[in-house]
Amino acid sequence: MDKLTELTKESVMLTVYFEEPFWVGVFQRISGGMLSACKVTFGAEPKDYQVYEAVQKRFDQLRFSPAVETAVKEMSRNPKRIQREVHRQVRDTGTGTKSQQALKLQQEQVKTERAVFSREQRDAFRQQQFQLKQQKKKEKHRGR
Repeated sequence: MDKLTELTKESVMLTVYFEEPFWVGVFQRISGGMLSACKVTFGAEPKDYQVYEAVQKRFDQLRFSPAVETAVKEMSRNPKRIQREVHRQVRDTGTGTKSQQALKLQQEQVKTERAVFSREQRDAFRQQQFQLKQQKKKEKHRGR
């Protein structure tokens, strides 16, 4: 039963911190024992309503990183303990190591996608230029 509840738990956490020179938010999504993360740059210090809007309106558009295996902790329901944890998280800046791994994995994936896309564009342009040269060469040969 414990394994079953661990696999069905889902949670989302948002950490907002200042990373020179911008304010950054890191969404961490834990689903089925797997953690994925997404980094959002706010720019100036976000107001509460801007963070709320980012969560409510733009959450579906976020590109989360590939999932990384993580241990799911049982959350206690003691409100004072939850408040202490929130204060501790606010005091500590930066992202957790699991989140950093997930974001790094996403960054590498986007980098390889961009490299493949630009290589295809470059090859298509070179092929087009080659075809144009061949056509000009044939036209010159015909005496036009």
